[in-house]
Parts: sequence; structure tokens; C-alpha cells
Amino acid sequence: MKNLVMILLFSAGMVQAQEVKTVPQISVSGEGKIKVTPDEAIITVAVENTGKEAAEVKKKNDEIVDKVLKLIKQRGIPTADYQTQRVNLYKNYDYNTKKYNYVANQTISIHLKDLSKYDKLMMDLVDSGINSIQGVEFKSSKIKEYESQARKKAMLDAKQKAEDYVSVLAGQKVGKALVISDNSFTNYPRPVYAEMKTMAMADGSAMPQETLAIGEIEIISNVSVSFVLE
Repeated sequence: MKNLVMILLFSAGMVQAQEVKTVPQISVSGEGKIKVTPDEAIITVAVENTGKEAAEVKKKNDEIVDKVLKLIKQRGIPTADYQTQRVNLYKNYDYNTKKYNYVANQTISIHLKDLSKYDKLMMDLVDSGINSIQGVEFKSSKIKEYESQARKKAMLDAKQKAEDYVSVLAGQKVGKALVISDNSFTNYPRPVYAEMKTMAMADGSAMPQETLAIGEIEIISNVSVSFVLE
């Protein structure tokens, strides 16, 4: 009886093995790229003060930060669009004077959704007492829409590549997709700087000096696809 069971299991395994067929396929990669002009920016500014007493340094820093936050609010930026990113108060040793001092600093991130306000806002921030502008990251308010477009372009690119390869093979064509793998980066958009032209006003006079090179941002999608060969 035991031998009979083993024979039956072996026979079933043989039938299964015969039924498994290798599916001819081709694996390719595709890239979709969308270039757009950004309409938003993330601006990161910092306030920092140094002194001999911790309480004094913190108080001075807090006073400037208060001015900065009130200024941002006065410029019509919603409270949801600006946020404190980092607050520090620490003791620091100055090797030149051989003495300790205290450093207080705070960084604030501002989501500016109207780039026409950029120049005026930056000048006001400097006047309010910030020490540095730590970075400006350009963004698009339609990022999800552009990501979708980039993914579709990546799939079309992958299919075109597969058809190019198969076109030289007699009697074969590209069939349905078996496996699709998204290899897109998550840290885009990355800035691609371009020169901005000075625009003329209706009366022929020149616009005020531009200080922001917006350029373009690239939204990129990468995909790997395995197609059936028919």
C-alpha cells in the first residue's frame, strides 16, 4: 500500500512537471520624464544669536523669531504653510577667546504658493533679523498629476523598447505584460536651473530686476516590465 501511494505521488508530480511550460518573454526598462515650470517654493530660513548667558541669548533669539513669524502671517501666508523645523540652545567653546558662550538658533520652513511674492518676502525676512537663507526648493502644485503622466510615459517607453527588439525576430510579437516593477525615485522633483528672460511691461518699460531663477523641475518615473512573446 505504501509503495502504491508513493507511485501515485510520483506520477502526479510527473504530470505537473509536464504541464509547466516556459513562457517566452522579454524584460525591458522604461523611463518617463516630465519637465514643468514650478509654481511653489519651500524656503528655509534661520535665526541665530550668541552670547555669554543662556537666558539672554534665548530671549534675544525668541524676540527675532516672534518678529519673523508675525511678518510671515502679515504677508498673508496661512499658518499651515509655515513651521518651525529645528530649535537649539547649546553651550559652545570658543578656542580663540578660550571662553564658553551660548548659541541659540531656530530654523523656519515657509511653503510659498505664490512665487510673485518671493522677492518682497525675502527682503522683509532679512530686515526682520534672520541670519541666513538655508535653502529654496522649487515645487509644483500639480505634482501628483505630473507623476501620473510620467508613469504612463515610462510604460509606453518600455513597450516601445520591447517592440524594437522583437521587430527583428521573425514570427514573434510583444504580448501582455507579466510583471511590472516601479523603480521610480521618491526624492524628486530636482531643480533644473534655466535663465529667465526680463519681461517688458505694456508701456515698454522694463520690469524690476529678477532675483529668482525658477527654471524647470523634472519629474521622472522608471519602470521594469516583462512582456510575453507571442
